[in-house]
Amino acid sequence: MAGVIARTAATLARARPPFAASSLHTSSVRAADKLMPDPLDHATGLERKELEAIARGNDDPFMMKVLKRAAGTKDQPTLIPSFHAERLVGCVCHEDAFYINYMWLYKGEPKRCECGYWFKLTKAEDPFKFK
Repeated sequence: MAGVIARTAATLARARPPFAASSLHTSSVRAADKLMPDPLDHATGLERKELEAIARGNDDPFMMKVLKRAAGTKDQPTLIPSFHAERLVGCVCHEDAFYINYMWLYKGEPKRCECGYWFKLTKAEDPFKFK
């Protein structure tokens, strides 16, 4: 028993004090002249494509932003971009509406919403294509 106590006391005597100068981290002082790496250097896959598209000036590479209605007449319908031959479109007919009118648009066929606005499907450009 005395041997265990002696070994423990010797180990504690050799241990550094908890707040010794060598235990303080000074990496922030040493790295003050360095900058954080660019996120594009670490990004891969779809995230990298998104960051590259944003760097080229395309702030909506996945085309998820809400489109504002244009004139909406039969001669000048609101153009909806799509990669496919059809697309589901939602129209908020009135500012105070609590519901959305959904309708299917098909390529080449302008369609009128219940509120009177016209929509037409157009071919979308590849948002990740280099120009």
